Amino acid sequence: MHTKHKRVQIAYFLVDILLIGFSFYLPCFFNPHLIPASGVELRLNLVTFSFWGIILIFILNNHQLYITDRHIGIIREFFKAVRCVLYSSILVGLFVFLTKIDIFSRAVFLEATILLVIQLSGWRVLKRIYVRRLIRSGYANYNVLIVGVNKQSLFLVEEIKNNPYLGLRVVGLLDGDKEIDGLKEEKLRILGKIEDLERIVKKNFIDEIYITDISRRSLVAEIIKKAEKLGKTVRVLTEDFDLPSKMISVNYIGILPLITYYESLKHGADSAIKRCLDIIVSISALILLLPLLIIVAILVKLYSPGPVFYVSRRSGKKGMAFDFYKFRSMVKDAEKQREALSDKSEVKGPIFKIRHDPRLTRVGKILRKYSLDELPQLFNVLKGDMSLVGPRPFPVEESDKIEYEHIPRLNIRP
Repeated sequence: MHTKHKRVQIAYFLVDILLIGFSFYLPCFFNPHLIPASGVELRLNLVTFSFWGIILIFILNNHQLYITDRHIGIIREFFKAVRCVLYSSILVGLFVFLTKIDIFSRAVFLEATILLVIQLSGWRVLKRIYVRRLIRSGYANYNVLIVGVNKQSLFLVEEIKNNPYLGLRVVGLLDGDKEIDGLKEEKLRILGKIEDLERIVKKNFIDEIYITDISRRSLVAEIIKKAEKLGKTVRVLTEDFDLPSKMISVNYIGILPLITYYESLKHGADSAIKRCLDIIVSISALILLLPLLIIVAILVKLYSPGPVFYVSRRSGKKGMAFDFYKFRSMVKDAEKQREALSDKSEVKGPIFKIRHDPRLTRVGKILRKYSLDELPQLFNVLKGDMSLVGPRPFPVEESDKIEYEHIPRLNIRP
């Protein structure tokens, strides 16, 4: 079985290599005027394409797209492939930008990215449909033994029936003195006791053991040890199987296994890509908007005495405080007047906001109307205090007033 899986992985790898090469070749073939014919420029293009292909293969492998996991749906695998292509494209774009390879065509880059998305995700959809058809016809089906005779067992059998593409065939149940309602309808048999596990597994050619009764933890440990000796996969149904749908992972502290429930999994690459985008976009925006920033700074200084920038302490990710930059849009002593206006706030919670704030200057009203006062926050993005996408940060002095429903906002970069 191990050798067979290796052959499948190699086959997937070779298919990707061919499709990646084709995706790079086709835009060059149709745009020969954009590709240098020889010399250093041609070598730079080849280096860029090679770097792109290696990075893409690495990311695809890191996202486990060189195996066919039956438990991953078609849509999920499709979007995993799309994300991998986009991650690699962003990294290559960053590489070209930082190394200043100006001769690498943007049109070729865009066309290659589109082709990669279509081909690397498309062939996986077709592969998944074909594999599911094979499994439904009985190819490479797994014989399943369920340990535990209870309602959870019946729920599990029902879900296996509702998902035939998993290729699971329930042979019977283990460890029960009496039958429960539903066993006869499902045509299930109680094959014996826990003591008979080894004999039943060998006799019925069991591939996977599912444990639905985990109330006796010592028994679960015993089954896992026996299954390990037999070389069989064990899957354990958690007691909280009826909780709202969440993703689950198993982690270890020393030798202690912990089942972790969480709403969504954010891959490490996601954060890295988002941070790269923040840096690239903030630097580009600051360069392009530099004349506007200078003009706004002059106007703020001319029309109202006081500093050009308004700097306040805000609560960032996980409550870490940072200096928050804005163009000053209010009179010099605006903070001292806030106490008297606190009852006029139009926003519930810790955020203080008034639509027609009397403390605004003439220039400040224009800045607020077109959100120009927010432009200095690009420096916060560049520093890493904030992100281009995220919630508004709380003022530090109001952190103690944060209500329960606002707490999740502090878990991400503002």
